[in-house]
Amino acid sequence: MRILVVEDTEDLADAIVHRLRKLGYAVDWVADGHEAEELLRREPYQLVLLDIMLPGIDGQALLGQLRRRRNATPVLMMTARSQVDVKIDLLDLGADDFIVKPFDLRELEARCRALLRRSHGMASSRTEFGNILFDAAAKLVQVDGKPVELGGREFRLLELFLGHLGAVMSKEDLMDRLFSLDQPTALNAIELYVSRLRRKMQGSSMEIRTVRGLGYVAEIRNGE
Repeated sequence: MRILVVEDTEDLADAIVHRLRKLGYAVDWVADGHEAEELLRREPYQLVLLDIMLPGIDGQALLGQLRRRRNATPVLMMTARSQVDVKIDLLDLGADDFIVKPFDLRELEARCRALLRRSHGMASSRTEFGNILFDAAAKLVQVDGKPVELGGREFRLLELFLGHLGAVMSKEDLMDRLFSLDQPTALNAIELYVSRLRRKMQGSSMEIRTVRGLGYVAEIRNGE
């Protein structure tokens, strides 16, 4: 999953980026509202963590612009303002959630998981797909009750496939979702990660098929 962090306090931004990347997310960071607006117009993101007080365009104005363009990317607002009226205004403007500074990074992780899960139609962090148990909160995968050891990016790739079952995902789309802007990579890296995931998920109900010229599609086999 690719996340954009828009925060002008460098120490906080560094902590957030480091934490989320350690969990396998692709994360881009900008400290200015104008830079964020440019990125959101040209890059695909699955989640935006947006501070209110920013140089250039402030967070509320940026959120308003995003929603007026009918961009439905989930937005988690980060604010030092705890007043109820502020929270109501943010939600009415189109924010999906908010967190009040200072916050525990574990709470931020949980809120990110909830928003990403919701966008994939998953009601819970712990979900079963055939003989696969997928737990986003515990970062746990089991096949027939046995744990499967996945690297951070392999885990996110599996999460993407499980969240888009039956849909063809192109290599370009997978690359956009798995790698941040400062992690340039080639399309054959996606082939490598898919190959590793197939090998590690052998014996599971999930089949990842190559659709020639288009990409990959993951399906849960009937009866499994």
